[in-house]
Amino acid sequence: MSGPLVGMRVIELGGVGPIPFTCQLLADLGADIIRIDRPPGYDGGAPIEARYNITNRGRRSAAFDLKNPAAVEAILDLVRDADVLVEGFRPGVTERLGLGPDRCLEVNPRLVYGRMTGWGQSGPMSNAPGHDINYIALTGVLHAIGSTDGPPVPPLNLAGDLGGGSLYLAFGIVAALLERHTSGEGQVIDAAMVDGSASLMTLYYGFHAAGYWKDRRASNRLDSGAPFYNTYETADGRWLAIGSNETRFWRNTLRLLGIDEADMPDQHDRSQWPAMHERLAAAVRTKTRDEWCALADGEEVCFAPVMSLAEAPDHPHLKARGTFLSVDGVVQPAPAPRFSRTPGAIARPPAEPGEHTDEVLADWGFSAERLADLRAHGAIS
Repeated sequence: MSGPLVGMRVIELGGVGPIPFTCQLLADLGADIIRIDRPPGYDGGAPIEARYNITNRGRRSAAFDLKNPAAVEAILDLVRDADVLVEGFRPGVTERLGLGPDRCLEVNPRLVYGRMTGWGQSGPMSNAPGHDINYIALTGVLHAIGSTDGPPVPPLNLAGDLGGGSLYLAFGIVAALLERHTSGEGQVIDAAMVDGSASLMTLYYGFHAAGYWKDRRASNRLDSGAPFYNTYETADGRWLAIGSNETRFWRNTLRLLGIDEADMPDQHDRSQWPAMHERLAAAVRTKTRDEWCALADGEEVCFAPVMSLAEAPDHPHLKARGTFLSVDGVVQPAPAPRFSRTPGAIARPPAEPGEHTDEVLADWGFSAERLADLRAHGAIS
């Protein structure tokens, strides 16, 4: 293990989506995580080989039947020695299983208990089903993304599940562990994707309150409304991303594209943005994406090619930084962020459910006799 979180012990009650990504981030930075999976044969998650489920990387898997009282007691024994427990069930589920925060904190008062839900642990919608698209719809995120006259466009599941959920839970866990050094006590984290995705929109709520941000898609500086912050198709059907917000970068971009600044309206004249966009689009269509990249190399312009998933790992800049690497033959993003003294690392590829049951339980102090008894009672597999 390598990273600033080496020595931190985490119990992950396995799930899909944002919980695995939270724990991937913690594992990448050195945390020792037991992923509690359902017994093999459970039909859930993506129908792909385990090695491609790369958000499950870096940790070992133990298979427990959570409906078995012997399994619950065994997990509570793990909780006694854990720093963190992470779960992503609907409100009340872990309480019914006997693994709720009150019980776990009774067993280990120093435990940080991280809970992830879409709607939160309280409120009239707390028990409603939902997915990323629903959470970002409620908080104004989805309304802001897309073309002027087209429908709202989901930004994958980056804004709700991963940005508003996983990252906020990971941040909350590290903050709670830091506070524990002062208080000596654990606590419960209620990480709701609606809260996190709303928080991600803080800048735009401020702009809107000031009258600077129009509550209409593709009408503003950063939502593709502005010609200087947009994407443009090249001669070969590929795309460029231009982000020349600042005046000096805008002027350099115009020169690069062969457009006389004197022939263009003021950069911030919103009434002229559609016409300016068409002017830039016509100029960009005269060359291929790679020809523009060659011309932009070394120039002071905010300019980048729009890379596909297949292309991005081979970009010279990303290769030089090691932004992507290969584990078990699967190309994937490297751990982030980077640390000068305690760099993160990928400890192991994703595990099959239950692949390390005996190994991890023995490492956490379970005797061979206890393992045999748990297996005889159908608590582990």
